[in-house]
Amino acid sequence: GAPTISIFQKPPGVIPPGGSTTICCTCQHGYGSFVLYKGSHQLRPLEQSGSRAEFSISNATYEDRGTYICHYLEGGTVLARSDELEVSVEELRLPRPDLSVLPGHRVTVGADVALRCPPTHPSTGCYLYLEGQIRAQLLPGEQGDYNLSHVQEGDSGRYSCQCYTFNASREWSAVSKALDLVVR
Repeated sequence: GAPTISIFQKPPGVIPPGGSTTICCTCQHGYGSFVLYKGSHQLRPLEQSGSRAEFSISNATYEDRGTYICHYLEGGTVLARSDELEVSVEELRLPRPDLSVLPGHRVTVGADVALRCPPTHPSTGCYLYLEGQIRAQLLPGEQGDYNLSHVQEGDSGRYSCQCYTFNASREWSAVSKALDLVVR
């Protein structure tokens, strides 16, 4: 079948002006090459090793925000396109939230886990990020708890969270420290 290609931001989250992040493209497939587009602009060649390519944004500016897509090519033919990755660059004005995991970082398969990211401010919402995933999870409610029931090994990974205000001029927090969840 056609190869599938993923694109994600590492570390994830809204980045501040002057901050940095890396856009990663991966493909479980041969030895082709990756091309990264921002809108219709092709970006300079990626650092590539095997089935993975990386493009670093350092000292970010508002120019860096936008929609990024990765193409995977073999012999000049595009075999796959990634989903769209939205990169956001904003001033981070709210305090950094504190992510915690209950009952703990290391759990056995089938356990129930709560990832807790209490909002640092009234009328804020928080997003939970899992490194390697393009989609963030909006955390429900005041407590900012995200419950994973019957965890599987696939739930392992590096989690972080980031909060924002609901008001018209949406303001963001810095990203929490990352936590590694290990499911055995």
